[in-house]
Amino acid sequence: MDRQRHGRLQVAQLTKVFDTQEGPVTAVDAVNLEVEAGEFFSLLGPSGCGKTTTLRMIAGLETATSGSIRFRDRDLASLPPADRNLGMVFQSYALFPHMTVMENAAYGLRVRGSPDAKVKARVLELLETLGLGGLHGRYPSDLSGGQQQRVSIARALAYEPDMFLLDEPLANLDAKLRVQMREEIRRIQKELGVLALYVTHDQEEAMSVSDRIGVFQLGTLMQVGAPEDIYRDPTSLFVADFIGKINFFSAARAAGDGVTVAGGFETAPTRRHALSAREAADYQVQGAGSPHAAVVAVRPEHVTITPADDLQPGTEHASRGVPGRVRRVLFLGSMTRYFVTTDGAMKEVMVESPRPIPHVAEGMAVRLGFDDHDAIAYLADA
Repeated sequence: MDRQRHGRLQVAQLTKVFDTQEGPVTAVDAVNLEVEAGEFFSLLGPSGCGKTTTLRMIAGLETATSGSIRFRDRDLASLPPADRNLGMVFQSYALFPHMTVMENAAYGLRVRGSPDAKVKARVLELLETLGLGGLHGRYPSDLSGGQQQRVSIARALAYEPDMFLLDEPLANLDAKLRVQMREEIRRIQKELGVLALYVTHDQEEAMSVSDRIGVFQLGTLMQVGAPEDIYRDPTSLFVADFIGKINFFSAARAAGDGVTVAGGFETAPTRRHALSAREAADYQVQGAGSPHAAVVAVRPEHVTITPADDLQPGTEHASRGVPGRVRRVLFLGSMTRYFVTTDGAMKEVMVESPRPIPHVAEGMAVRLGFDDHDAIAYLADA
């Protein structure tokens, strides 16, 4: 089970338009995507963003309006689902209640007419790998939710599919079991070397298991990259806001590379991206429509807090940071989280520190600061 299955998935201009009583609705809009052999790729986004529809078109469960789907230079769009050799795992497990674990896991192989000896050997091997050894004679009703999901994974992998597709497979499990199962899925996928497409709305889940992630919004693939790259350098306000926690400071473009944050704090972020008119309006950016409009984004772990009265003689307040007031301090063990209200940000600022910050308490006036290399600027007409 160590062999690498070669083959790249290539999706070009993939589009799905649904006809509704209100008129045509574009669920997936000209998606372009390449997934390498053996890669674990997650389609991530909120409900209704088009990620599941994209997966279903690749699986053949939904007909594409336009675009192409190719694997190993073979056009999958023209093939029925049964001829695409894909293994799929659903949120609902979809096990046959009247069949044993062995019979459920062997279903795909038996439909394909595989010899009984091969079926038994392959299924027992997979069940052992998935931690289900000795349970082959049980029925789904005798299994926990995590065990049932393992059976559905065994069924999807038993006939050695070219691709492994998972649609919100852990949504029905409790939080602790989800963490265990996502690690198990990642381990099995890497052991088998099969290309995997994983649909989820859970950003932590996607970040923890994926080689790369594609972030969707309203049918559009907004950004593709490794988890750390997307977290560090989101190219739009939506992706920045959706992946992890982030603070948005109102700003305006200044001379050269400078950006002035509300409150007079000047910065020159090294990472810079275009601020679209649509996002400026959606996020109610101050000065939206102006070529000088800007937003500066900083992760909570990169924002510093200084008491407002802790200033050197002759130092202007504006040069020391954005003025605010601490509303709440939460000690969470591994970190302390501060919530700061300020007119300089688009919403309440969150600051996370590995340990409590000395002399900073609830109700205190403070200054917020950050380094240029930790900030991202989104600039109108950039």
